[in-house]
Amino acid sequence: MSGELVVLVTAPDLDQARRIANALVSERLAACVNIIPTIESIYTWNGQTEASAETLLVVKTTEACYQRLEERVKALHQYTTPEIVALRIERGLPAYLSWIYDSTIHDSMLHDSTSGSS
Repeated sequence: MSGELVVLVTAPDLDQARRIANALVSERLAACVNIIPTIESIYTWNGQTEASAETLLVVKTTEACYQRLEERVKALHQYTTPEIVALRIERGLPAYLSWIYDSTIHDSMLHDSTSGSS
C-alpha cells in the first residue's frame, strides 16, 4: 500500500461538499468521502473571532493522490484558504486499507497512462 491518509476539508454548505466529494471520488483521488453536515466552526480570520456553520468532509485517500487532491479541492472550493488537513492512518483493517489503495489512482496507473499502454 502507499501510505493511506484521512484528509479533513470543511465546506460552507452541503451542496459544495457534495460537489467536491463527487469530483474526488469520480476522479479516483479519493476512495470514499464521508460528509458530516452542520458542524460549528469557531476560528480567527483577519484578526477577528468568527463562527460559521460548515460541512465537514472526511476523505480517505493515499499519499500518492494527495497533491492532486489538494489542487482539485482548491480549484473547486469557494474559500480563499480552505481547510485541507491530511492525517496519516497509523493502523486500520488491512482489507479496508487495501480497498482505499485499489480505489484510488496510484503510481502504476500514472505510469501506464503516460507511457501509452493500457
